[in-house]
Amino acid sequence: MINDENYPKGDVFAQMFDILGGGIFNSDGERWRSQRTKAQMLMTTPRYRSFVAQSSLDKVEQSVLPFLAHAADSDTTCDLQDVFTRWSFDTTCNLVFGVDPGCLAIGLPDVPFARAMDDVLRTVFVRHIMPVTCWKVMRRLDVGHERKNAAARRTADEFVAATIARRRAAYSKQGANKSSADLLSSFICDEEIAGDPDADTYIRDMTMNLLVAGRDATSSALSWFSYLIATNPRVEKRLLEELAPIAARRPVGPDGMVAFEAGELKNLLYLHAAVCECLRLYPSLPVETKAVAAHDVLPSGHEVRPGDKILVFNYSMGRMKRVWGADCREFRPERWISEDGKLRYVPSNKFVAFNSGPRTCLGKEMVLVQMKVTVAAVAWNFAVEVVPGHVVEPKLSIILHMKNGLLVRVKRRSGIPAMIGKQ
Repeated sequence: MINDENYPKGDVFAQMFDILGGGIFNSDGERWRSQRTKAQMLMTTPRYRSFVAQSSLDKVEQSVLPFLAHAADSDTTCDLQDVFTRWSFDTTCNLVFGVDPGCLAIGLPDVPFARAMDDVLRTVFVRHIMPVTCWKVMRRLDVGHERKNAAARRTADEFVAATIARRRAAYSKQGANKSSADLLSSFICDEEIAGDPDADTYIRDMTMNLLVAGRDATSSALSWFSYLIATNPRVEKRLLEELAPIAARRPVGPDGMVAFEAGELKNLLYLHAAVCECLRLYPSLPVETKAVAAHDVLPSGHEVRPGDKILVFNYSMGRMKRVWGADCREFRPERWISEDGKLRYVPSNKFVAFNSGPRTCLGKEMVLVQMKVTVAAVAWNFAVEVVPGHVVEPKLSIILHMKNGLLVRVKRRSGIPAMIGKQ
């Protein structure tokens, strides 16, 4: 057993991720428990889950499918990683703040808040690979990437502060807006939070943490899933076969495309297995960092001492033969399906894509809903082909992005995909 209390995030981690303030990802101990309890209470309500499902469907129908249709009709290539990053930013902003920045629109407009968050996260990665004293000196002198980071933080903080102020003013004027299910509205309407003299700081930190968690992790997973499906026609065929009965019952939009509701996809075994298999090979967080608070002996027999840092390489763990078998490098969703045709149970300390133990990802179910609704619609309506010669490889980053993006060409499928009937 692991003594989780002995392995906090630590002060250095919080300093590196200063954009997150005192939020849940930077906190330890009682502060972390309190914030996690509050977030869990809000994110597991039927009302919020319904909001997630509907928002995901709306974004697919109103942004993702129209954008890909435009790319297909104009016979142009597009960077799917950029598409999904913009999709994820819009969707997460809507779920957290109740606003859609409109990043994924035809023409791909520049959105200052989105650009600022990109700059901040690039700085966080540089801090991970640079000696702490070096980047702290650069921050104090306001030079290099730290100067750019400071400007980006001001942009991000101004956006969040203005959004909180507008929502608080509307709440004061009109009372609780029962139609708003986003997390910002829930925080503002919470009497316990409202009574805190530092309520705005608390809300800012919580919403920023949830935004960062939701934006990059989901977009990374969607990009790798699209790549795996595009390069594994056998898996694509089985996925389409599973979607076919549902698609036959779904209304066809005026553009000839079909979107799927979350409830219809919930029990699709192969879709779920394919998503899990993608996250096994390409976990959005490739490495986990822990500090050591007191002397301890790990289950492996290794001794650790106060001040030590532990790195858990989730990416490497998904490719270990002794963990996943001789075919660990293969994309094989069947490994998640038991012999009797049911989902195979895999413990979280083996499948670590959503972390394990007390810090297991609160947004796990939300991510799965968003991914399934999006990948099902994209796979059913479009054939995706990676541009010949385009090199796809992981990028050195705190999030497992693709180094060169995912340059693809998309083509509309006509009617029930013809490939289903092929043997």
